[in-house]
Amino acid sequence: MEQLSYGAFSADLHQRQSGQRSPMQVSIEVTRRCPLECQHCYNNLPMGDQDARSREMTTEEHFKMLDELVDMGCFWLLYTGGEIFARKDFLEIYTYAKKKGFLITLFTNGTLITEKIADYLLEWPPFAIEITLYGRTRETYEALTMIPGSYDRCLRGIKLLKERNLPLKLKTVATSINKHEIGAMRQFAEQEVGVEFKFDGQINPRIDCSQSPLAVRLTPEEVVALDMNAPKGVSEYRRLAKHDLDSPPNLSHDDTVYFCGGGMNSFAVNAYGEMGICVISQQETFRVQEAGLASVWQDSLLKLRNRKRTRATKCVECRIQSLCGMCPANGEMESGDKESPVEFLCHVAHLRAATIGVEVPAHGDCEFCAEGASHDEILESARRIRSKEIDVESWVGPQSILPILNNSSVSAGGCGSCGNH
Repeated sequence: MEQLSYGAFSADLHQRQSGQRSPMQVSIEVTRRCPLECQHCYNNLPMGDQDARSREMTTEEHFKMLDELVDMGCFWLLYTGGEIFARKDFLEIYTYAKKKGFLITLFTNGTLITEKIADYLLEWPPFAIEITLYGRTRETYEALTMIPGSYDRCLRGIKLLKERNLPLKLKTVATSINKHEIGAMRQFAEQEVGVEFKFDGQINPRIDCSQSPLAVRLTPEEVVALDMNAPKGVSEYRRLAKHDLDSPPNLSHDDTVYFCGGGMNSFAVNAYGEMGICVISQQETFRVQEAGLASVWQDSLLKLRNRKRTRATKCVECRIQSLCGMCPANGEMESGDKESPVEFLCHVAHLRAATIGVEVPAHGDCEFCAEGASHDEILESARRIRSKEIDVESWVGPQSILPILNNSSVSAGGCGSCGNH
């Protein structure tokens, strides 16, 4: 979840003053089924999962929802999954949304894109299409997706979209399996395909409470080394840190659990017709088919969005939150508690600050701050990254890559939403 931008904040302020609330952007998860079995994924289900298929919103329910969104004043849509093209009726749903005038972004892995689909998207172009590339070599890509032939199908999808000059972007999730190919993926995207590339090292547990994706999560040191090796990585984090340090603590003026744009200027609807704050926050969702989107948005979701914090944590007075990315949904998925800081993200944030030479003001009982139990570890990791002792360019693939059953729990704890899924 992204924090509310100045423009979105101003729009929301106007809505509050006028007594109106309109969602500007909505994420719609059309299915959780996917032809890939990615080890890091938080919500993928097998293509043939009949229970999941039977619970998904129907085509007509999607049409009705889009009609309601028009009436509510929404104009940005994100279609995501699972894999959006796993639904045979997706283009029918998409076309209905296009005819309603929405600006639409599509998230896909690209493996199901055919000539027919690419031609159709050329006729009805979206605002943006983002394909996730899981590796630059077949070995690495398929070690993560666990499906033979998926690499070639992904490249075919990229080629078909690029040939039609559709608004394509490539991205990846950095994992212990593909970290050594992040640079090669960037080069492929920017120099060979000629499109924007981005990566993210954030991996969450599964929404069914399994912690298995964390088995391929990078260490904080690896995440920050990749950050600093990216073009403009150092300058961008210095800009974010300066903005934070020049301002009051981001959360000190807000006493609600949620502090993002979720439920304020946006929301998400999952594959089963349940509204929530965002696509990864599934602990509390509300069925919309009976009550209708507007009613749930104005009542149940608003109450959730305005829920007060029960306690102050070290996040409240933190002055480097833009280096962190912590949000209540992360806490929910890591520990089942929206208000609990995620230590992994805190570690990463402090290491980013130390690596770019930013001193972090104390903000409560934080083990990564000066005098904290892990502060010396932070300083040593920062030294290793700055000195290139941690050399991203020299990374190689794992010696052996073993499959991980990402639909089964591998550790205790979790998101606390098992009863709902």
